[in-house]
Amino acid sequence: MSESPNHDFVTVWQKVARRIRVPLGFFSALVYIFVLSRHQPGLQLILWSLLLTVPGVWLRGYAAGYVKKNRELTMTGPYAWTRNPLYLGSMLIAGGFAVALGSWIVAALLVFGFLLIYIPVILSEERFLRANFVGFDDYCKQVPRLIGFRHASKSKDAEQGGFSLELYLKHREYRAALGVTLLYACLIFLAPFLGAFWNGKN
Repeated sequence: MSESPNHDFVTVWQKVARRIRVPLGFFSALVYIFVLSRHQPGLQLILWSLLLTVPGVWLRGYAAGYVKKNRELTMTGPYAWTRNPLYLGSMLIAGGFAVALGSWIVAALLVFGFLLIYIPVILSEERFLRANFVGFDDYCKQVPRLIGFRHASKSKDAEQGGFSLELYLKHREYRAALGVTLLYACLIFLAPFLGAFWNGKN
């Protein structure tokens, strides 16, 4: 009974997060375009941003080649170091674009969005995994939710599989790389046109 209030709170929060996720995404895109029209990203910031976006894309792709959603508790590959490598990769990508824009407004909006959306999603997923996989609590003791110095020790189960290109393609994780490429194209080529339009130039 003591878990009911928390259970209800997480459930409600998750439902709200699902409803506002798309509108928040559109709002973030509008803010991104507005900032992009007012501020031409410098090449130096764009290059610095690659230190976050490239590892973020790699981490998401690497994790997608291991995870078997709802079928087994994945503890190998990047899941031996973080319980949520896909979300961590998304955070790195988003942080990279905030750096590229050099905008505290975008950075603050991204932090707010991740806290609002990802926390209830992660808590809900953990509840599902805890209810369906006996070893989840032990796994949590070994591996941090996002980042940390703990990691899962190797065992016989850890030898069960490596990276699978088939899984990577099944999860269509290549779309993240394509999306990042498109956003960088916007940073480099679209920003001057947006700036000219905003300032009323031809």
